[in-house]
Amino acid sequence: MLQESFFQFTTPQTEGNTSKTTITLNAAHQIFEGHFPGQPVVPGVCMMQMVKEVLEHLIGTKTKLVKAGDMKFLAILNPQVNSTADLQITYTAADGDTLKVDAMIQHEASTFFKFKGVFKR
Repeated sequence: MLQESFFQFTTPQTEGNTSKTTITLNAAHQIFEGHFPGQPVVPGVCMMQMVKEVLEHLIGTKTKLVKAGDMKFLAILNPQVNSTADLQITYTAADGDTLKVDAMIQHEASTFFKFKGVFKR
């Protein structure tokens, strides 16, 4: 779990099946000592984990990623340059206990990460 130590997020604002929140990154987190010294970069796996943890907060239960149909890392997210970013998640119920999820992490005109996939509750 990265929430609290690596990132925090504001109370999500929800409209329909889309929620938006602002994440704040901890630039002093130990992950950045190795990724990368002197030029910190948020690892892609951490961006994916942030999506998962915010989704779990939204639906009130744990999830498991079952399909990552489309993951795009479009720009470097450096916590010293962008200590905050906006996370948008759209999810719809699919068969049974699965959710189709679209997510994006961006700040102003920069989009860092886009995701389309399926989670299971």
